[in-house]
Amino acid sequence: MAIFLDKDSKVIVQGMTGATGMKHTKLMLADGTNIVGGVNPRKAGTSVDIDGTEIPVFGTVAEAIEKTGANVSVLFVPPAFAKAAVVEAIDAEIPLAVVITEGIAVHDSAAFWAYAQSKGNKTRIIGPNCPGLITPGQSNAGIIPGDITKPGRIGLVSKSGTLTYQMMYELRDIGFSSAVGIGGDPVIGTTHIDALAAFEADPDTDLIVMIGEIGGDAEERAADFIAKNVTKPVVGYVAGFTAPEGKTMGHAGAIVSGSSGTAAAKKEALEAAGVKVGKTPTETAKLARELLAG
Repeated sequence: MAIFLDKDSKVIVQGMTGATGMKHTKLMLADGTNIVGGVNPRKAGTSVDIDGTEIPVFGTVAEAIEKTGANVSVLFVPPAFAKAAVVEAIDAEIPLAVVITEGIAVHDSAAFWAYAQSKGNKTRIIGPNCPGLITPGQSNAGIIPGDITKPGRIGLVSKSGTLTYQMMYELRDIGFSSAVGIGGDPVIGTTHIDALAAFEADPDTDLIVMIGEIGGDAEERAADFIAKNVTKPVVGYVAGFTAPEGKTMGHAGAIVSGSSGTAAAKKEALEAAGVKVGKTPTETAKLARELLAG
């Protein structure tokens, strides 16, 4: 089992023929991802050879789905064109769209998020500004390094790409069922709560690690959800304990306002919900080990 992505997922790459798209398509293929096509209207009808694998390029997402049965799209589309690319994926009703692109205008993200809602949420959006998701040993949709962990029983959901990688590496000897990087922008598709619900329902996930960061109230809302709906042990980490209040940090979403939004407030809310919270990623990994050891 896995959440959102498995060995049977058929993946297309919007923006595959660009430099970044090509680089990561190659890496995803090396991780065993079943990439069935790329999308570029200007190169429709051609194909790309990546280490001996011929990948067809389609003019639209709809055509790619029709010809290949694709059910996942990974988007490496420049910020100015990202909204149109996501809307195209939503119109084609692809079940999962993984938006890697950084620097998309918040207005554009809000627009395509609302558009997905208006279309009945047939397309799950992960991101934007995220590393994607990986089910180790099965499939990798995004830019998470595939060689830093192995299949296992931990589920990971994280706002931060870098901390996703660190946590996977810290717990590499135990391994992960799936790891999802949801992104740290103010408007994102899949939330901590969505991933927590999926891991709670996944019989192959025994423990959940949740990584948040200062700013907003997503972690407080996740804590409330955990208290009411999650029976599996959850370990948390909140980036930004040393940040000065009111300071805007790296992610656009990390703005501290009042007491909600601070690392201390988030830690308090999570611990009240029964989540063990580490002060550092390494301490968080140690807590996960202790809980799994029983």
